[in-house]
Amino acid sequence: MFHPGDRIALVYTTDPHTRLRPGDQGTVTAYQPNARWGTRLDVDWDSGSNLTMLLDEGDHVRKL
Repeated sequence: MFHPGDRIALVYTTDPHTRLRPGDQGTVTAYQPNARWGTRLDVDWDSGSNLTMLLDEGDHVRKL
């Protein structure tokens, strides 16, 4: 479970077009466990990206 304000690091993403790399860090802005597209984790990445993690689709992060 995640909460807004939690700090996370990217472990893996299935998005082949992102510039994010494993180890990149960000701040959770929203956690939606029952979203229409599966479990979503909205993140403001320190790099400036705001790529949403789709946890049911194979994206993986860890809390810091």
